[in-house]
Amino acid sequence: MGQRLRSTLTPISPSTCASSRVDSSLAWSGAAGVLVGHPFDTVKVRLQVQSVDKPLYRGTFHCFQSIIRQESVFGLYKGIGSPMMGLTFINAIVFGVQGNAMRRLGEDTPMNQFLAGAAAGAIQCVICCPMELAKTRMQMQGTGEKKSSSRKVYKNSLDCLARIYQREGLRGVNRGMVTTLIRETPGFGVYFLAYDLLTRSLGCEPEDPYMIPKLLFAGGMSGIASWLSTYPVDVIKSRLQADGVGGKYQYSSIMDCTRKSIEREGWRVFTRGLTSTLLRAFPVNAATFATVTLFLLYVRPDEGPKDCEAAPHHAPLQQQAQPSSL
Repeated sequence: MGQRLRSTLTPISPSTCASSRVDSSLAWSGAAGVLVGHPFDTVKVRLQVQSVDKPLYRGTFHCFQSIIRQESVFGLYKGIGSPMMGLTFINAIVFGVQGNAMRRLGEDTPMNQFLAGAAAGAIQCVICCPMELAKTRMQMQGTGEKKSSSRKVYKNSLDCLARIYQREGLRGVNRGMVTTLIRETPGFGVYFLAYDLLTRSLGCEPEDPYMIPKLLFAGGMSGIASWLSTYPVDVIKSRLQADGVGGKYQYSSIMDCTRKSIEREGWRVFTRGLTSTLLRAFPVNAATFATVTLFLLYVRPDEGPKDCEAAPHHAPLQQQAQPSSL
């Protein structure tokens, strides 16, 4: 690939202006992704967690219809406050850690892309786990109830985390942390590996008139590959984080949840909600990767002393940066 695109996701010179522009691109791409994808995520969680003995939903589209009919269209956006607050930080951590890890690893290879992505996935779990706990609890609140008669246990995502902390302490706020680590570490490794391989094979050159469609395709397929690689773990994570809603606990550990789920529902339990997940994965990840890549691609060449004053001891960083396939 051309040198200009190959270095897109490696860290840029850390001037104040560059940092604010990168943060801005991550914020906008994250917010757009949440708005588009959250309804699909709500459906996914409802299908993953619903009782097999008394199922409320027959499938993805029936779940969409039921939520809108019973809880209004806003029912699809329950718990959106949590990812809206956390996703900007998560995107900043993920792309920042991945870029710096690639620089530390030195050589740009598919294996290093996987390792850098895995490191980024592991570190962002500190924010991701509590964020998804609050999101899951809010999404399950008022399931199947009319909006007018719905009983609210939590006012919002922050109130949800505060109440969990009061009852269960720090351990309760981090419920599902191990499964989140198991999901996110290899998941983000596959995410960046797939994007690396696809952008190489598609030949995403800055001069290519089809570069944007290629980036969108690479980003979307990377998201799908990432979800498919760890989806069974996500089912267990959702069940553990939703466990205890209503005061009743079913699972004592990850293994207990896995064993009981397989015994009652068979191996198909690990595909619950997969359709809505894949429908969400392509557009959200296509938009995220394309936004960040294009933003850094077109900001970086214009970055200079005339617009932003970079720290003097960081000035040579861009010349020294190892070229990246991204």
